Amino acid sequence: MKVNAQSVNFIADAKLMDFIQKRMDKLEVFYDKVIGSDVYLKVENTSAKENKIVEIKLLVPRDKLIVKKQCKSFEEAVDSACNSLERKLVKKKEKLRAKA
Repeated sequence: MKVNAQSVNFIADAKLMDFIQKRMDKLEVFYDKVIGSDVYLKVENTSAKENKIVEIKLLVPRDKLIVKKQCKSFEEAVDSACNSLERKLVKKKEKLRAKA
């Protein structure tokens, strides 16, 4: 799957980008018609520890799934967002099967 990752106001290291790519590739297990995705990494300028924001836009045929998570680390946020996307993809697949 093509993952377009963008870090806003900072430079993400290769290790984080590899983690995002591997985690996003696992989504194809749940729904094989995924076209691509946009991942936005942001650091909120607050004193709170949970200041890492990950927003994922997943492109599927005739639809776009968007999930936004805020956690202590980018890895945790990506993992949480992907778990939400997995549930959304399973629901979408079940709806398509019900129509067929």
